[in-house]
Amino acid sequence: MSEPTRSRSSRALFGDPEFVALASARFVRGVSFATIIIALALYADKYAATGVVAGLFGTAYALTRFVFVLPVGRAIDLGDGKRYLLAGLVANAAILFGYMQVGAIEHVVLLRALQGGGSALLIVGATTVISEVAPEDERGHWIGVSGQVKSASSLLGDMVGGGLLFAYGFRTTYTVLVAITAVSALLVFLFVRTDPGGRADADERTGVETYRQLLARGGIRALVAFRFAFSFGKMAVIIFLPIFARTEFGMTSFAIGGIIAGGRITKALTQGYVGALGDKIGKLSWFVLGGALVYALGTAAVPFALNADAADPVVLAVATRTIPIDPAWLWLFGCYVVLGIGDSLRIPSSFAMFVEEGEEYDAVAGSISLRSVSWQVGAATGPFTVGAVLDYSTFYAAFWLAAALVVVSGAVFVLLVPHLAVRENVLDRTP
Repeated sequence: MSEPTRSRSSRALFGDPEFVALASARFVRGVSFATIIIALALYADKYAATGVVAGLFGTAYALTRFVFVLPVGRAIDLGDGKRYLLAGLVANAAILFGYMQVGAIEHVVLLRALQGGGSALLIVGATTVISEVAPEDERGHWIGVSGQVKSASSLLGDMVGGGLLFAYGFRTTYTVLVAITAVSALLVFLFVRTDPGGRADADERTGVETYRQLLARGGIRALVAFRFAFSFGKMAVIIFLPIFARTEFGMTSFAIGGIIAGGRITKALTQGYVGALGDKIGKLSWFVLGGALVYALGTAAVPFALNADAADPVVLAVATRTIPIDPAWLWLFGCYVVLGIGDSLRIPSSFAMFVEEGEEYDAVAGSISLRSVSWQVGAATGPFTVGAVLDYSTFYAAFWLAAALVVVSGAVFVLLVPHLAVRENVLDRTP
């Protein structure tokens, strides 16, 4: 057995040009996605979109991503992951340029569909290449730190992207994003090795056979089933928590952005540490399960903001000034911090487990594609289901249903995950 490499600190990783180049691709995806989410609300208002049309913004994105992600994963397994990652960055720049030309609501729906396909290239390409080039005993750390970069960039998109849209409008904002994308593409071109990782044999099995073999593995089935159920609950929270804050408490978009920032900051600060901890102690399944239970706790606590709103404002003293803080806002901010902790526990370990399963068949990108596909069905139907409950019931019932779905995802995972997936220590494995 070869000697394991010594784990580097998160700061040391940013001294590795290849890691920086790959992390920049995740940065581009995070800041672009977050900024465009804000822009969609502006488009809906500008063109007086109906609820159904506004819903198509999400549906178009999810459907094309669902269609493309498996073929993209198989293509990356058979080809050069670096080229597909570069193609994803070029597609991102082209789509941003397209958003500059929007003249009707139909254009937005079309661009969202194209964005779903481009995101498949960026997400699967970046994650696969990171997983392939990372030292085996540092993989969770690399994935976790790159996840921190993505979370930080999403926060930047919420704050700076929203500010640019407010101050300068669409064209200037998209121009800045295109420039960032171009810098990332240059870094990937210069510093990422050609044809990173292994390559599957195209003559050995077809893409369908590869995915059939992957799904025959108990670990993959457990992870796919977990994400299918978990996405129902999580996407409902993402959609309805801002609506809850707006309709029940009249919070401004700036206040709602501050609530969401609680989870973004938590993930940005902790994912690298949790990823390194998973590399050190193993037992990745427990991290995934723990993350689900913590997320369910945060989700179930959300509607209790209605009770917190009856309390007196919390007064924050800053220099010679006092700033009253709405107790409901403080409660929801705390809930999002808890949600961020749940995600930080779950995401690096889930990624690492998918990668390990895919390595058995030289199909890491295929495995990550299954990870993405398993999310899309719940992402499309979860908000609709919880929204239907909300129409006939209360926010308590809606959020508790979302929390229950997250708990179910954890229970399914426990029932399906093989005993061998709960490893004593990743460093104890033989090659």
